[in-house]
Amino acid sequence: MSLQTLGYIGLRTKNLEDWTAYAERFLGMQLVDKSRGTASFRMDDKKQRLVVHEDAGDAPGFFGWEVADATALDSYAANLERHKVPFARGSRALAEERKVRDLIVLNDPAGNRLEIFHGAETTGDPFKPGRAISGFRTGPLGMGHAVLHCEKIADILPFYQDILGFHLSDYFTKPFSAYFFHVNPRHHSVAFIESGNTGIHHLMVETCYLDDVGQGYDLAQKNPEMIATTFGRHYNDQVHSFYSWSPSKFMFEYGWGGRSIDTENWTPEIITQGPSLWGHERYWLNEQQRNEARELRISNAEKGYRLPLNVMEGNHQLARDVCPWWDATAPARKTG
Repeated sequence: MSLQTLGYIGLRTKNLEDWTAYAERFLGMQLVDKSRGTASFRMDDKKQRLVVHEDAGDAPGFFGWEVADATALDSYAANLERHKVPFARGSRALAEERKVRDLIVLNDPAGNRLEIFHGAETTGDPFKPGRAISGFRTGPLGMGHAVLHCEKIADILPFYQDILGFHLSDYFTKPFSAYFFHVNPRHHSVAFIESGNTGIHHLMVETCYLDDVGQGYDLAQKNPEMIATTFGRHYNDQVHSFYSWSPSKFMFEYGWGGRSIDTENWTPEIITQGPSLWGHERYWLNEQQRNEARELRISNAEKGYRLPLNVMEGNHQLARDVCPWWDATAPARKTG
């Protein structure tokens, strides 16, 4: 019994037209269905990854977590019963709406609606991005990650770890407390920030080329107030990214180059270098926290921290003979 990926996300918004433009023409998702009250989007061969419903307010709708098959789904249902966690079997109509074979529905301690499913529908039609991007890194890593607010971390961790089976990747406490969890080699598919609130802090999607992120950053700078966090690189998942304000006033991280972790031999640790290796000026933090985050980044620079790039096959080439000193260190880098 184990979750495999973050398969889909649903949102409720009073700004459906704004969301349609944002998801399609800024993020580069493919609009595949739009009715009077709903818009759905593709990112890859799955028939839908993001579903946005028109509502009176802006709020999370649901988070779909994938399991391998019907047997795994039944195991999850039995496990929830053992822990006396209320859940419901999804109707046939709901499964068809979500474009999956079957699902169960429950709430986490913070009130977030979780849908555990199997059998996501796929299509052979080519993915056609809403703007000129290379595509999204999904597949066995899922659609990206969700970072959620919570009132108290201690109220969340036992549910996600002991009942749902998420695995802690790492955590930090400065300039704010955040805990990161994985279900596959993506460094984290969900994380929680202890803020005293509930709801979405941010969602993240990862592109196949760094240029997609850079060009997205250029587009965002046409409306500078849209940028919530400047371009930078995270220390723990090593993603290069920036954050923009979505039409629902939570943030959307647009990233590239996330690390793949060895889930069988991973040891969680506390991250003392702060959330970012460099960059990522967080305009949403208060002044004290922004100063603390900046001091951590300056400390990283003074100590000369460096991290390798995480590249996919086909989106890079090696530079040769660019520096005699660097070339001479190659054997040591390979054996170190």
